Amino acid sequence: MQHQLAAILADASTGAPVIATRPEFETFKARIVGPNGTLTAAMKGMATVPKEDKPAAGKLLNQTKGEIEKLFAAALARIEQNENAARLGAPIDPTLPSPDDFAGSLHPLTQVREEIVSVFHKLGFTVADGPEIESEWYCFDALNTPANHPARDMQDTLFMPDATRCADASKRGTEAYLLRSHTSSVQIRTMLKQQPPVRIIAPGRCFRRDTVDATHSANFHQIEGLWVDKHVTLRDLKSVLDAFVREMFGADAKIRLRPSFFPFTEPSFEMDLKSPDLGRLSDRWLEIMGCGLVDPKVFENVGYDPEQWTGLAFGLGLERIAMLLHGIDDIRHFYTNDLRFLRQFA
Repeated sequence: MQHQLAAILADASTGAPVIATRPEFETFKARIVGPNGTLTAAMKGMATVPKEDKPAAGKLLNQTKGEIEKLFAAALARIEQNENAARLGAPIDPTLPSPDDFAGSLHPLTQVREEIVSVFHKLGFTVADGPEIESEWYCFDALNTPANHPARDMQDTLFMPDATRCADASKRGTEAYLLRSHTSSVQIRTMLKQQPPVRIIAPGRCFRRDTVDATHSANFHQIEGLWVDKHVTLRDLKSVLDAFVREMFGADAKIRLRPSFFPFTEPSFEMDLKSPDLGRLSDRWLEIMGCGLVDPKVFENVGYDPEQWTGLAFGLGLERIAMLLHGIDDIRHFYTNDLRFLRQFA
């Protein structure tokens, strides 16, 4: 058997390097390892080898088989390389840029956010930012939210573990951290950093203990607005919101303000939108944001004189605006990373 295996290996070593095409390769491979191949016949011959010689014969057979498989792999790689070269017509230059022209696109929420930011830039607002992990003071106390407010309950807000605490001995003692439930905390941070006048919007991600469904998500985005100056009135609030709605939803869009309550504004309103450009929703009023004039208590908390300064504030959900603009009926589409959905906005 030793001479038989040596002859088979010699045949493979001689024939494999000169194979030029894939059909030739398949024919040559079948001649050696096919059902009637020479190596296959040698393997079947193991049955006639004396018992005491089988370990050595089996080892030699496996070595021969391994060498032949290497010859086959090298021949096939060479054939594939030749085939690729023939299709390309020239060697590949790896330093050239990819011929693929797909450059990707902004996420639909990012597109709508930039459009909203652009609208408020025209109205004199600048963008402010703040951390997503906040203390209770920035997220609740400074915003005049009482200790018994439902938002401060563990069932509504995502608090960090009890061991995670922050300390500010000069003002507030020790407080818990939480994932911010709104970007109003950015308004507080901004007012603490600078004196009026202030005119900012604060886009960012927020978190709440919401059960995920077609219109709710535990992770969502808000854009809050704040304007503080002398003699800011409800007329200014109505003017800003009118301009925003007409830029986003068409020149014929209308708004209405319904009295409501928020701890950080007084008076407070829910703002509804109606636009003929919203398809099947064109004939109804749609609630899209809360707003109002800044409560004097909030000014006192940040060191502003409420007798000298007045202000307006508003907050809207980015997903809500994007769903209305594009006729999207399920908020979960924004987070599933389904290219069939995202490419519609490319």
